[in-house]
Amino acid sequence: MAFEFHLPDLAEGMTEAEVVGWKVKEGESVALDQPLVEVMSDKATVEIPSPRAGTLKRINFREGQVCKVGEVLFVIEEAGTAATAKASAPVAAPTAASASASSNGNGQGPGREASVPLAAAGRASSGGSGSGSASGAGGQALEVIDARPGSRARVLATPSTRRLARQLGVDLTGVSATGRRGRVTSDDVRRSAEGGPAPAAAGSSAAAASRSFAPIAIAAGGAEERIPLRGLRKRIAENMARSVSTAAHFTYVEEVDATDLVPIRRRAAERAIERGIKLTYLPFIVKAVTLGLVKWPQLNASLDETTQEIVRKKYYHIGIAAQGPHGLVVTVVRDADRRSIFDIAAELERLARAVQDGTATRNDLTGSTFTISSLGKLGGVMATPIINFPEVAILGVHEMKDRPAVVNGQIAIRALMNLSISVDHRLADGWDGAMFVQEVKRLLEDPTLMFMEMI
Repeated sequence: MAFEFHLPDLAEGMTEAEVVGWKVKEGESVALDQPLVEVMSDKATVEIPSPRAGTLKRINFREGQVCKVGEVLFVIEEAGTAATAKASAPVAAPTAASASASSNGNGQGPGREASVPLAAAGRASSGGSGSGSASGAGGQALEVIDARPGSRARVLATPSTRRLARQLGVDLTGVSATGRRGRVTSDDVRRSAEGGPAPAAAGSSAAAASRSFAPIAIAAGGAEERIPLRGLRKRIAENMARSVSTAAHFTYVEEVDATDLVPIRRRAAERAIERGIKLTYLPFIVKAVTLGLVKWPQLNASLDETTQEIVRKKYYHIGIAAQGPHGLVVTVVRDADRRSIFDIAAELERLARAVQDGTATRNDLTGSTFTISSLGKLGGVMATPIINFPEVAILGVHEMKDRPAVVNGQIAIRALMNLSISVDHRLADGWDGAMFVQEVKRLLEDPTLMFMEMI
């Protein structure tokens, strides 16, 4: 009996998903709830388990291809009556181990990958034995535990963590979980692997050294590795190319003397520790940027290309672009204008953990109105960051470093860093971008003004 799996709406408003990778080949047997395929919908990678036991009869969409919601992704030839009866049993409701549902966000950003396990979902064909569906809501991190008698509970882990475990030869059932709600994280897997089998004996390298080597003929070319452009990397490429080809970028760079900010951050960090918060310089920068946007609202905007209207946002959702475990992600500090610096620091920590654990929701990763690109200690001297389309501007934050500077006619050692802003010249002028950066510079150089300006 054939069972057709129709791709469900994995997140509100989703219309299609790209196939990232198949875990089973056509003709192979599959068990109920066995991981079958990973798909990416709106920058969230979802692992779909088998909704039936039987044989994977047909794969309709290969890796890199796009399947629209409602189309048949694959077909399973169900096993005998007993297996069919088992497959028709209701799936257990999410337990406390299931991640909480996310709120829905709006807007766009560079690609991100939030690995989300998905409960068995689909619709039976006319020849099937009934239908059943269950899908993650709004990018929700959801994993269903099979609570039926005799079943073996699955370890809570994202697809990326499972992939890492397979690469390192680690059995997830023996790993101590430190993630939220008992989820095994990538760090848990690495720690477990460090206590595993030792590397190959050194004698093998000694034997290799004793061999005699013949001269090597140098060819014109060299070894190559071909990596399919798909999944998160493909989404990043598409978004970056769209931004560069659509927005008229110009970049402005300014140096900031943050010497007076250093002792304030140091004293505040001691108080933050008492609250269990790690306070870096980034929350101060977020607050300064927010206050700057209040004065220069043309940079807290986007272009509605359909209506040809500039949309100035009256809310301040600050995106933080950074390198995640699978590529570039933009986490979003929502309503930054209403948050204290301590609150911003706590939210940045929460978002960073969610990205590392693969539990970030759609609300955590979409809807920014202005983006900050920070590389921390790798921040370099300057850059020309690419705008997080369809936003108007993006601010690059570079490494703070003790450097000589002229102060009141004397050379002194100061804590200096550079800010570089890229602005869409279609929607804002060079004057706007420069004046915004000057406002951010003023607040960071005299933090007392920042506290006086807070709303």
